[in-house]
Amino acid sequence: MAKLDGIIADFASFVWGLPLLILLTGGGLYLLIYSKFLPYRYLRHSIEVLRGKYDNPDDPGEINHFKALSTALASTIGMGNIAGVAVAIAIGGPGAMFWLWVSAVIGMATKFFTNTLAVMYRGRDTKGELQGGPMYFIIEGLGKKWWIMAAFFSVAGLIGALPVFNVNQLTQAINYILLTPNGIEVDFTSNLIVGLILAAITSVVIFGGLNRISNTVSRLVPAMVALYFLSVLIILIVNFEVVPKYFTLIFTDAFAANNYSGEPFLGGVLGGIIILGIRRGAFSNEAGIGTAPMAHGAAKTTEPVREGLVAMLGPAIDTLVVCTLTGMAILVTGVWQTTDVNGVSLTAAAFDASIPVYGNYLLLLCIAIFSISSLFSYSYYGTKCLSFLLGAERKHYYNYFYVLSILIGATTSLSMMINLIDGFFALMAIPTMTATLIMAPRVMKEAKKYFAKLKI
Repeated sequence: MAKLDGIIADFASFVWGLPLLILLTGGGLYLLIYSKFLPYRYLRHSIEVLRGKYDNPDDPGEINHFKALSTALASTIGMGNIAGVAVAIAIGGPGAMFWLWVSAVIGMATKFFTNTLAVMYRGRDTKGELQGGPMYFIIEGLGKKWWIMAAFFSVAGLIGALPVFNVNQLTQAINYILLTPNGIEVDFTSNLIVGLILAAITSVVIFGGLNRISNTVSRLVPAMVALYFLSVLIILIVNFEVVPKYFTLIFTDAFAANNYSGEPFLGGVLGGIIILGIRRGAFSNEAGIGTAPMAHGAAKTTEPVREGLVAMLGPAIDTLVVCTLTGMAILVTGVWQTTDVNGVSLTAAAFDASIPVYGNYLLLLCIAIFSISSLFSYSYYGTKCLSFLLGAERKHYYNYFYVLSILIGATTSLSMMINLIDGFFALMAIPTMTATLIMAPRVMKEAKKYFAKLKI
Protein backbone atom coordinates (compact mmCIF):
# COMPACT_ATOMS: atom_id res chain seq x y z
CA MET A 1 0.00 0.00 0.00
CA ALA A 2 2.89 2.37 0.77
CA LYS A 3 4.31 1.77 -2.72
CA LEU A 4 0.89 2.38 -4.33
CA ASP A 5 0.52 5.55 -2.23
CA GLY A 6 3.87 6.78 -3.55
CA ILE A 7 2.95 6.03 -7.19
CA ILE A 8 -0.35 7.95 -6.90
CA ALA A 9 1.44 10.89 -5.20
CA ASP A 10 4.01 11.02 -8.03
CA PHE A 11 1.21 10.89 -10.61
CA ALA A 12 -0.66 13.80 -8.94
CA SER A 13 2.52 15.91 -8.68
CA PHE A 14 3.34 15.25 -12.34
CA VAL A 15 -0.05 16.27 -13.77
CA TRP A 16 -0.25 19.31 -11.45
CA GLY A 17 2.90 20.75 -12.98
CA LEU A 18 3.51 24.15 -14.56
CA PRO A 19 1.68 23.38 -17.87
CA LEU A 20 -1.59 22.67 -16.06
CA LEU A 21 -1.15 25.70 -13.80
CA ILE A 22 -0.77 27.86 -16.90
CA LEU A 23 -3.79 26.26 -18.57
CA LEU A 24 -6.07 26.48 -15.52
CA THR A 25 -4.97 29.75 -13.91
CA GLY A 26 -3.53 31.50 -16.95
CA GLY A 27 -6.53 30.42 -19.01
CA GLY A 28 -8.94 31.66 -16.34
CA LEU A 29 -7.10 35.00 -16.10
CA TYR A 30 -7.31 35.36 -19.88
CA LEU A 31 -11.08 34.69 -19.77
CA LEU A 32 -11.51 37.26 -16.99
CA ILE A 33 -9.66 39.98 -18.93
CA TYR A 34 -11.17 38.96 -22.29
CA SER A 35 -14.69 39.29 -20.82
CA LYS A 36 -13.75 42.73 -19.40
CA PHE A 37 -14.66 41.45 -15.91
CA LEU A 38 -18.20 40.70 -17.10
CA PRO A 39 -19.05 38.22 -14.28
CA TYR A 40 -18.53 40.91 -11.65
CA ARG A 41 -20.42 43.61 -13.56
CA TYR A 42 -23.61 41.55 -13.60
CA LEU A 43 -23.47 40.12 -10.09
CA ARG A 44 -26.82 41.64 -9.12
CA HIS A 45 -28.52 40.22 -12.20
CA SER A 46 -27.11 36.75 -11.49
CA ILE A 47 -28.68 36.83 -8.02
CA GLU A 48 -32.04 37.82 -9.56
CA VAL A 49 -31.81 34.83 -11.92
CA LEU A 50 -30.92 32.55 -9.00
CA ARG A 51 -33.95 33.76 -7.03
CA GLY A 52 -36.21 32.59 -9.86
CA LYS A 53 -37.18 35.92 -11.42
CA TYR A 54 -36.71 34.52 -14.94
CA ASP A 55 -37.77 30.89 -14.34
CA ASN A 56 -40.02 29.33 -16.97
CA PRO A 57 -41.19 25.75 -16.25
CA ASP A 58 -41.71 25.20 -20.00
CA ASP A 59 -38.05 25.82 -20.84
CA PRO A 60 -35.98 22.76 -21.87
CA GLY A 61 -34.01 21.06 -19.10
CA GLU A 62 -34.65 19.09 -15.93
CA ILE A 63 -34.18 21.42 -12.93
CA ASN A 64 -34.44 25.15 -12.15
CA HIS A 65 -31.47 27.54 -11.69
CA PHE A 66 -31.46 27.28 -7.89
CA LYS A 67 -31.46 23.47 -7.91
CA ALA A 68 -28.72 23.41 -10.55
CA LEU A 69 -26.50 25.67 -8.41
CA SER A 70 -27.38 23.67 -5.28
CA THR A 71 -26.42 20.41 -7.01
CA ALA A 72 -23.11 21.93 -8.15
CA LEU A 73 -22.43 23.46 -4.72
CA ALA A 74 -23.29 20.21 -2.94
CA SER A 75 -20.26 18.66 -4.62
CA THR A 76 -17.96 21.68 -4.21
CA ILE A 77 -18.97 22.65 -0.64
CA GLY A 78 -17.66 19.50 0.91
CA MET A 79 -14.55 18.22 2.56
CA GLY A 80 -12.41 20.34 0.23
CA ASN A 81 -13.59 23.36 2.22
CA ILE A 82 -12.85 21.82 5.61
CA ALA A 83 -10.13 19.22 5.19
CA GLY A 84 -8.64 20.62 1.95
CA VAL A 85 -8.09 24.07 3.45
CA ALA A 86 -6.58 22.48 6.56
CA VAL A 87 -4.14 20.50 4.40
CA ALA A 88 -3.17 23.68 2.50
CA ILE A 89 -2.47 25.68 5.69
CA ALA A 90 -0.67 22.78 7.41
CA ILE A 91 1.74 22.52 4.46
CA GLY A 92 1.93 26.05 3.06
CA GLY A 93 1.00 28.25 6.03
CA PRO A 94 -1.40 31.23 6.00
CA GLY A 95 -0.18 32.38 2.57
CA ALA A 96 -1.85 29.37 0.91
CA MET A 97 -5.20 31.06 1.68
CA PHE A 98 -4.33 34.01 -0.55
CA TRP A 99 -3.78 31.70 -3.54
CA LEU A 100 -7.05 29.96 -2.74
CA TRP A 101 -8.72 33.37 -3.10
CA VAL A 102 -6.91 34.02 -6.36
CA SER A 103 -8.23 30.72 -7.72
CA ALA A 104 -11.78 31.76 -6.75
CA VAL A 105 -11.61 35.24 -8.33
CA ILE A 106 -10.28 33.75 -11.56
CA GLY A 107 -12.59 30.74 -11.19
CA MET A 108 -15.71 32.92 -11.34
CA ALA A 109 -14.83 33.90 -14.92
CA THR A 110 -13.95 30.31 -15.82
CA LYS A 111 -17.29 29.08 -14.46
CA PHE A 112 -19.18 31.71 -16.44
CA PHE A 113 -17.65 30.51 -19.71
CA THR A 114 -17.77 26.74 -19.09
CA ASN A 115 -21.37 26.76 -17.86
CA THR A 116 -22.62 29.07 -20.60
CA LEU A 117 -21.15 26.57 -23.08
CA ALA A 118 -22.85 23.71 -21.19
CA VAL A 119 -26.25 25.17 -22.14
CA MET A 120 -25.24 26.60 -25.56
CA TYR A 121 -24.12 23.19 -26.77
CA ARG A 122 -26.32 20.64 -25.09
CA GLY A 123 -26.46 17.24 -26.73
CA ARG A 124 -28.76 14.24 -26.61
CA ASP A 125 -27.88 10.92 -25.02
CA THR A 126 -28.78 7.53 -26.52
CA LYS A 127 -32.26 7.81 -24.99
CA GLY A 128 -32.80 11.15 -26.72
CA GLU A 129 -32.70 13.17 -23.47
CA LEU A 130 -31.09 16.62 -23.38
CA GLN A 131 -27.69 16.61 -21.60
CA GLY A 132 -24.98 19.16 -20.80
CA GLY A 133 -21.35 19.03 -19.74
CA PRO A 134 -17.85 19.31 -21.25
CA MET A 135 -18.16 16.06 -23.19
CA TYR A 136 -21.27 17.41 -24.94
CA PHE A 137 -20.09 20.96 -25.56
CA ILE A 138 -16.85 19.58 -26.99
CA ILE A 139 -18.53 17.44 -29.67
CA GLU A 140 -21.54 19.73 -30.26
CA GLY A 141 -19.43 22.89 -30.37
CA LEU A 142 -16.23 21.66 -31.99
CA GLY A 143 -17.54 18.70 -33.98
CA LYS A 144 -17.47 14.90 -33.89
CA LYS A 145 -13.77 14.85 -34.79
CA TRP A 146 -13.11 16.04 -31.21
CA TRP A 147 -14.79 12.93 -29.76
CA ILE A 148 -11.48 11.59 -28.41
CA MET A 149 -11.06 14.68 -26.21
CA ALA A 150 -14.66 14.36 -24.98
CA ALA A 151 -14.09 10.68 -24.23
CA PHE A 152 -10.82 11.53 -22.40
CA PHE A 153 -12.78 13.87 -20.13
CA SER A 154 -15.43 11.21 -19.48
CA VAL A 155 -12.92 8.48 -18.66
CA ALA A 156 -11.10 10.78 -16.23
CA GLY A 157 -14.48 11.78 -14.79
CA LEU A 158 -15.31 8.19 -13.89
CA ILE A 159 -12.49 8.30 -11.31
CA GLY A 160 -12.58 12.05 -10.56
CA ALA A 161 -16.24 11.79 -9.53
CA LEU A 162 -15.59 9.09 -6.94
CA PRO A 163 -16.37 10.20 -3.36
CA VAL A 164 -13.30 8.61 -1.78
CA PHE A 165 -11.80 11.81 -0.31
CA ASN A 166 -15.07 12.98 1.24
CA VAL A 167 -15.72 9.55 2.72
CA ASN A 168 -12.15 9.24 4.01
CA GLN A 169 -12.35 12.56 5.84
CA LEU A 170 -15.85 11.98 7.22
CA THR A 171 -14.63 8.64 8.58
CA GLN A 172 -11.59 10.36 10.12
CA ALA A 173 -13.86 13.00 11.69
CA ILE A 174 -16.14 10.34 13.21
CA ASN A 175 -13.07 8.53 14.58
CA TYR A 176 -11.40 11.70 15.94
CA ILE A 177 -14.50 13.39 17.37
CA LEU A 178 -16.89 10.58 18.27
CA LEU A 179 -15.29 7.16 18.64
CA THR A 180 -11.80 7.69 20.15
CA PRO A 181 -12.89 10.17 22.89
CA ASN A 182 -15.56 7.70 23.98
CA GLY A 183 -13.13 4.81 24.30
CA ILE A 184 -14.24 2.97 21.14
CA GLU A 185 -11.35 1.27 19.36
CA VAL A 186 -10.74 2.57 15.85
CA ASP A 187 -9.59 -0.06 13.35
CA PHE A 188 -10.38 -1.45 9.91
CA THR A 189 -13.65 -2.96 11.13
CA SER A 190 -14.97 0.30 12.63
CA ASN A 191 -14.01 2.17 9.44
CA LEU A 192 -15.76 -0.46 7.34
CA ILE A 193 -18.94 -0.11 9.42
CA VAL A 194 -18.90 3.67 8.87
CA GLY A 195 -18.42 3.03 5.14
CA LEU A 196 -21.35 0.59 5.02
CA ILE A 197 -23.67 3.10 6.75
CA LEU A 198 -22.65 5.86 4.31
CA ALA A 199 -23.10 3.50 1.36
CA ALA A 200 -26.63 2.67 2.53
CA ILE A 201 -27.61 6.36 2.96
CA THR A 202 -26.14 7.27 -0.43
CA SER A 203 -27.86 4.40 -2.24
CA VAL A 204 -31.31 5.54 -1.11
CA VAL A 205 -30.82 8.92 -2.82
CA ILE A 206 -28.64 8.26 -5.89
CA PHE A 207 -30.69 5.43 -7.31
CA GLY A 208 -33.62 7.87 -7.45
CA GLY A 209 -31.96 9.97 -10.21
CA LEU A 210 -31.28 13.69 -10.67
CA ASN A 211 -34.62 14.98 -9.38
CA ARG A 212 -34.25 13.19 -6.05
CA ILE A 213 -30.63 14.35 -5.79
CA SER A 214 -31.45 18.00 -6.60
CA ASN A 215 -34.49 18.07 -4.28
CA THR A 216 -32.40 16.70 -1.41
CA VAL A 217 -29.37 18.96 -1.83
CA SER A 218 -31.42 22.13 -2.47
CA ARG A 219 -32.67 21.73 1.12
CA LEU A 220 -29.31 20.72 2.61
CA VAL A 221 -26.97 23.27 0.98
CA PRO A 222 -28.41 26.54 2.38
CA ALA A 223 -28.81 25.00 5.85
CA MET A 224 -25.25 23.64 5.97
CA VAL A 225 -23.66 26.94 4.87
CA ALA A 226 -25.68 28.89 7.48
CA LEU A 227 -24.80 26.46 10.29
CA TYR A 228 -21.11 26.49 9.42
CA PHE A 229 -21.07 30.29 9.13
CA LEU A 230 -22.57 30.70 12.61
CA SER A 231 -20.16 28.14 14.10
CA VAL A 232 -17.06 29.88 12.74
CA LEU A 233 -18.46 33.29 13.70
CA ILE A 234 -18.43 32.11 17.33
CA ILE A 235 -14.76 31.07 16.96
CA LEU A 236 -13.82 34.46 15.47
CA ILE A 237 -15.65 36.33 18.26
CA VAL A 238 -13.87 34.24 20.93
CA ASN A 239 -10.50 35.05 19.30
CA PHE A 240 -11.37 38.53 18.01
CA GLU A 241 -8.15 40.13 19.27
CA VAL A 242 -5.96 38.12 16.84
CA VAL A 243 -8.27 38.21 13.79
CA PRO A 244 -6.62 41.33 12.22
CA LYS A 245 -3.15 39.85 12.77
CA TYR A 246 -3.91 36.61 10.94
CA PHE A 247 -5.95 38.25 8.20
CA THR A 248 -2.92 40.45 7.45
CA LEU A 249 -0.59 37.43 7.64
CA ILE A 250 -2.52 35.75 4.80
CA PHE A 251 -1.37 38.55 2.47
CA THR A 252 2.19 38.98 3.75
CA ASP A 253 2.81 35.22 3.91
CA ALA A 254 1.51 34.64 0.37
CA PHE A 255 4.78 35.93 -1.09
CA ALA A 256 7.11 34.39 1.49
CA ALA A 257 9.12 31.25 0.86
CA ASN A 258 8.20 29.52 4.11
CA ASN A 259 7.73 25.79 4.37
CA TYR A 260 5.71 25.22 7.53
CA SER A 261 5.39 21.48 7.38
CA GLY A 262 8.81 20.43 6.15
CA GLU A 263 7.10 18.68 3.23
CA PRO A 264 9.80 18.04 0.60
CA PHE A 265 7.59 18.82 -2.41
CA LEU A 266 7.41 22.48 -1.41
CA GLY A 267 11.10 22.80 -0.91
CA GLY A 268 10.68 26.22 0.69
CA VAL A 269 9.92 27.67 -2.73
CA LEU A 270 7.24 30.33 -3.23
CA GLY A 271 6.11 28.58 -6.43
CA GLY A 272 5.24 25.50 -4.38
CA ILE A 273 2.90 27.53 -2.14
CA ILE A 274 1.22 29.05 -5.21
CA ILE A 275 0.69 25.61 -6.79
CA LEU A 276 -0.59 24.26 -3.48
CA GLY A 277 -3.12 27.09 -3.11
CA ILE A 278 -4.33 26.83 -6.72
CA ARG A 279 -4.51 23.02 -6.46
CA ARG A 280 -6.57 23.13 -3.26
CA GLY A 281 -8.68 25.92 -4.78
CA ALA A 282 -9.42 23.82 -7.85
CA PHE A 283 -10.31 20.89 -5.61
CA SER A 284 -12.60 23.14 -3.60
CA ASN A 285 -14.50 25.12 -6.26
CA GLU A 286 -13.82 22.89 -9.31
CA ALA A 287 -13.60 25.91 -11.66
CA GLY A 288 -12.27 24.69 -15.00
CA ILE A 289 -12.44 21.03 -13.99
CA GLY A 290 -15.77 20.39 -15.73
CA THR A 291 -18.01 18.86 -13.07
CA ALA A 292 -20.30 21.88 -12.51
CA PRO A 293 -21.26 22.16 -16.22
CA MET A 294 -22.81 18.70 -15.95
CA ALA A 295 -25.21 20.01 -13.27
CA HIS A 296 -25.79 23.44 -14.81
CA GLY A 297 -26.27 21.86 -18.24
CA ALA A 298 -29.47 20.29 -16.87
CA ALA A 299 -31.00 23.67 -15.94
CA LYS A 300 -34.39 24.69 -17.36
CA THR A 301 -33.47 27.65 -19.55
CA THR A 302 -33.25 28.84 -23.14
CA GLU A 303 -30.64 31.46 -22.22
CA PRO A 304 -27.13 29.97 -21.89
CA VAL A 305 -25.67 33.22 -20.50
CA ARG A 306 -28.21 33.21 -17.70
CA GLU A 307 -26.95 29.85 -16.44
CA GLY A 308 -23.34 30.99 -16.76
CA LEU A 309 -24.12 33.94 -14.49
CA VAL A 310 -25.70 31.65 -11.88
CA ALA A 311 -22.79 29.21 -12.05
CA MET A 312 -20.19 31.94 -11.45
CA LEU A 313 -21.62 32.44 -7.94
CA GLY A 314 -20.26 29.00 -7.04
CA PRO A 315 -16.60 29.93 -6.39
CA ALA A 316 -17.69 33.06 -4.48
CA ILE A 317 -19.85 31.03 -2.08
CA ASP A 318 -17.57 28.02 -1.96
CA THR A 319 -14.08 29.51 -1.72
CA LEU A 320 -14.39 33.19 -0.81
CA VAL A 321 -16.92 32.44 1.95
CA VAL A 322 -16.73 28.84 3.19
CA CYS A 323 -12.97 28.23 2.67
CA THR A 324 -12.16 31.60 4.27
CA LEU A 325 -14.26 30.65 7.31
CA THR A 326 -12.31 27.40 7.71
CA GLY A 327 -8.95 29.08 7.19
CA MET A 328 -9.60 31.85 9.71
CA ALA A 329 -10.86 29.34 12.31
CA ILE A 330 -7.64 27.32 11.98
CA LEU A 331 -5.39 30.39 12.03
CA VAL A 332 -6.88 32.41 14.91
CA THR A 333 -6.95 29.41 17.26
CA GLY A 334 -3.26 28.74 16.58
CA VAL A 335 -3.80 24.98 16.06
CA TRP A 336 -2.02 25.09 12.69
CA GLN A 337 1.28 25.59 14.58
CA THR A 338 0.63 23.60 17.75
CA THR A 339 -0.77 20.26 16.60
CA ASP A 340 0.56 17.44 14.45
CA VAL A 341 -2.84 16.41 13.10
CA ASN A 342 -3.87 17.29 9.56
CA GLY A 343 -6.90 17.27 7.33
CA VAL A 344 -10.24 17.42 9.06
CA SER A 345 -8.66 16.72 12.47
CA LEU A 346 -6.89 20.10 12.30
CA THR A 347 -10.23 21.88 11.79
CA ALA A 348 -11.70 19.83 14.63
CA ALA A 349 -8.86 20.95 16.92
CA ALA A 350 -9.71 24.59 16.07
CA PHE A 351 -13.37 24.09 16.96
CA ASP A 352 -12.49 22.29 20.20
CA ALA A 353 -10.09 25.07 21.23
CA SER A 354 -12.73 27.82 20.99
CA ILE A 355 -15.97 25.95 21.73
CA PRO A 356 -15.06 23.34 24.38
CA VAL A 357 -17.23 20.20 24.67
CA TYR A 358 -19.76 21.21 21.99
CA GLY A 359 -17.43 22.54 19.27
CA ASN A 360 -16.34 19.17 17.91
CA TYR A 361 -19.89 17.86 17.76
CA LEU A 362 -21.05 21.00 15.98
CA LEU A 363 -18.28 20.52 13.42
CA LEU A 364 -19.16 16.84 13.04
CA LEU A 365 -22.74 17.81 12.20
CA CYS A 366 -21.51 20.30 9.57
CA ILE A 367 -19.07 17.75 8.16
CA ALA A 368 -21.75 15.06 7.97
CA ILE A 369 -24.07 17.36 5.97
CA PHE A 370 -21.22 18.62 3.75
CA SER A 371 -19.95 15.13 2.98
CA ILE A 372 -23.25 13.34 2.50
CA SER A 373 -24.60 16.03 0.16
CA SER A 374 -21.36 15.73 -1.85
CA LEU A 375 -21.87 11.98 -2.12
CA PHE A 376 -25.22 12.58 -3.83
CA SER A 377 -23.94 15.05 -6.46
CA TYR A 378 -20.77 13.25 -7.50
CA SER A 379 -22.69 10.10 -8.38
CA TYR A 380 -24.69 12.12 -10.92
CA TYR A 381 -21.46 13.32 -12.57
CA GLY A 382 -20.11 9.78 -12.84
CA THR A 383 -23.31 8.42 -14.39
CA LYS A 384 -23.24 11.22 -16.98
CA CYS A 385 -19.67 10.25 -17.94
CA LEU A 386 -20.56 6.55 -18.28
CA SER A 387 -23.72 7.45 -20.21
CA PHE A 388 -21.63 9.36 -22.75
CA LEU A 389 -19.16 6.51 -23.13
CA LEU A 390 -21.43 3.45 -23.13
CA GLY A 391 -24.98 4.76 -23.55
CA ALA A 392 -27.68 6.08 -21.21
CA GLU A 393 -29.20 2.63 -20.73
CA ARG A 394 -26.00 1.51 -18.99
CA LYS A 395 -25.31 4.59 -16.83
CA HIS A 396 -26.88 3.04 -13.69
CA TYR A 397 -24.02 0.53 -13.51
CA TYR A 398 -21.74 3.35 -12.38
CA ASN A 399 -23.71 3.70 -9.14
CA TYR A 400 -22.74 0.17 -8.07
CA PHE A 401 -19.06 1.00 -8.62
CA TYR A 402 -19.64 4.32 -6.84
CA VAL A 403 -21.16 2.71 -3.74
CA LEU A 404 -18.28 0.19 -3.60
CA SER A 405 -15.77 3.08 -3.71
CA ILE A 406 -17.34 4.48 -0.52
CA LEU A 407 -16.06 1.40 1.33
CA ILE A 408 -12.57 1.93 -0.18
CA GLY A 409 -12.53 5.59 0.85
CA ALA A 410 -13.47 4.72 4.43
CA THR A 411 -10.66 2.20 4.87
CA THR A 412 -7.63 3.80 3.14
CA SER A 413 -5.19 6.65 3.84
CA LEU A 414 -5.83 10.39 3.39
CA SER A 415 -2.79 11.00 1.17
CA MET A 416 -3.76 8.25 -1.26
CA MET A 417 -7.34 9.51 -1.60
CA ILE A 418 -6.52 13.21 -2.00
CA ASN A 419 -3.76 12.53 -4.55
CA LEU A 420 -5.98 10.16 -6.54
CA ILE A 421 -8.79 12.70 -6.94
CA ASP A 422 -6.34 15.59 -7.46
CA GLY A 423 -4.69 13.71 -10.30
CA PHE A 424 -7.90 12.90 -12.17
CA PHE A 425 -9.28 16.40 -11.60
CA ALA A 426 -6.17 17.66 -13.40
CA LEU A 427 -6.82 15.32 -16.32
CA MET A 428 -10.46 16.49 -16.52
CA ALA A 429 -9.31 20.14 -16.65
CA ILE A 430 -7.23 19.62 -19.81
CA PRO A 431 -10.11 19.01 -22.27
CA THR A 432 -12.49 21.33 -20.39
CA MET A 433 -10.19 24.37 -20.48
CA THR A 434 -8.87 23.66 -23.98
CA ALA A 435 -12.37 23.59 -25.48
CA THR A 436 -13.50 26.58 -23.41
CA LEU A 437 -10.59 28.76 -24.58
CA ILE A 438 -11.24 27.81 -28.22
CA MET A 439 -14.96 28.68 -27.96
CA ALA A 440 -14.62 31.76 -25.71
CA PRO A 441 -15.43 34.19 -28.59
CA ARG A 442 -18.75 32.38 -29.13
CA VAL A 443 -19.64 32.88 -25.46
CA MET A 444 -18.90 36.60 -25.67
CA LYS A 445 -20.99 36.91 -28.83
CA GLU A 446 -23.89 35.21 -27.01
CA ALA A 447 -23.36 37.43 -23.96
CA LYS A 448 -23.52 40.64 -26.02
CA LYS A 449 -26.83 39.52 -27.56
CA TYR A 450 -28.24 38.58 -24.15
CA PHE A 451 -27.32 41.83 -22.39
CA ALA A 452 -28.55 43.89 -25.34
CA LYS A 453 -31.97 42.23 -24.95
CA LEU A 454 -31.83 42.82 -21.20
CA LYS A 455 -31.49 46.59 -21.67
CA ILE A 456 -34.48 46.85 -24.03
